[in-house]
Amino acid sequence: MTTRRHLLRAAAAGSLSPWLAHPAWAERLKSTKLVVGFAPGGTTDLVARRVAEKMGGSFAETAIVDNRSGAGGQIACTVVKAAAADGQTLLCTPYSCMVIYPFVYSKLGYDPVADFTPVGIAATTTQAMAVGPLVPASVKNVQDYVAWVRQNPQHNTYGSPAAGSTSHFLGALLGIESHLPLTQVPYRGAVPGIADLVAGQLAVMFTTTGDLLPHYKAGKLRLLATSGTRRSTFAPEVPTFSEQGFANLTSEEWFGFYAPAKTPAGLVQAANTSLRTALQDKAVIDSLAGVGLVPTPSSPEEMAESQRSQALRWGPLVKKIGFTADS
Repeated sequence: MTTRRHLLRAAAAGSLSPWLAHPAWAERLKSTKLVVGFAPGGTTDLVARRVAEKMGGSFAETAIVDNRSGAGGQIACTVVKAAAADGQTLLCTPYSCMVIYPFVYSKLGYDPVADFTPVGIAATTTQAMAVGPLVPASVKNVQDYVAWVRQNPQHNTYGSPAAGSTSHFLGALLGIESHLPLTQVPYRGAVPGIADLVAGQLAVMFTTTGDLLPHYKAGKLRLLATSGTRRSTFAPEVPTFSEQGFANLTSEEWFGFYAPAKTPAGLVQAANTSLRTALQDKAVIDSLAGVGLVPTPSSPEEMAESQRSQALRWGPLVKKIGFTADS
């Protein structure tokens, strides 16, 4: 069973890269299955499908997507954990399932460190803070929003696509850092929350930038901040949280691929090579850009290091927020 202490200890020890270098895998697989823990049509599903279109014919003769939605992506993780380490089953997941969940759930059906081998990062997204027509036009930045809520405490709620998500925690951190009692309203995904935001039933929403872009460009809502280390290429006129004095709200979540533990290093490298090739394809790049994703190919070792460093960062922050799945 994964524990918070276990993950942090393993991360600090740099033990997320247990494989040795091997020659590239010599033979193409008959088929491979990319398991996704979320329903068709979502961001993770789109990443997997665009990659599968290119992996079929390179890493394997055919590549298909298998949606095993439920428990915020945990079901898919347990499916891949139990799969044979033969390259025929890979996991496509946002990093929250591997980095944040161990600090949120007292019991997980998988160990992010011991049960998986990183294959590579596919794409990166930022979060954004958006307000709708319920918030007056005079609110143009994060500090304006904080001042407005102080004057209108009945609007101290914020939406997120799920409790325990990165979006949830960014809103909670804003409340802590601005000494504002903000209350999360968790939705079942971003779509219903954005609908309430646009309709004026909700003041503010935190979710991935790509979820908000169509409504922002249509003038139906306003973006007050994005969470990247630099401004989003999709909304360069919107300042980051860090620019506005909230450096702790910097967050860039990636979507990556894992194989079951003990998958031969040659297979891992072959899958990584196929993934990198897919991410260089213009059709894939354009498709990802449509939902606010930037292709971010990495080696397995770079992905492992990112997982390690993000675990070291998020562990203390989740503790500071004080949220668990049981709370």
